[in-house]
Amino acid sequence: MIMEQQDEKRQETSHITLRSILGGDILAHDWLKRQAKLLVLIVILTFLYIDNRYACQQELIEIDKLKKELTDIKYDALTISSELTEKSRQSRIEEFISKEGTPLETAATPPYLIKEK
Repeated sequence: MIMEQQDEKRQETSHITLRSILGGDILAHDWLKRQAKLLVLIVILTFLYIDNRYACQQELIEIDKLKKELTDIKYDALTISSELTEKSRQSRIEEFISKEGTPLETAATPPYLIKEK
């Protein structure tokens, strides 16, 4: 008699229905009690996964932003370098000196190489 009652209780508690889920009876279910630690571990790992994915996305956004900034800086450096090359040409320097009215002139003789003995 007692065995039959225990079997009936097992059969009643072994069936998970929508009503038992919505009513909250599933929280007292035997299977859920046995697997509680595993479910908590799964929830913690899920939160860690979501946090890690969010952090990775933020880093990728930062990397893309820095790549764009680097490209812009490279173009600026190239522009400045070409302007400097243009301004440092001999013809430009001679033109600048003649506009300023300084007594400097371009050397007519090549430079001498002095060797020590």
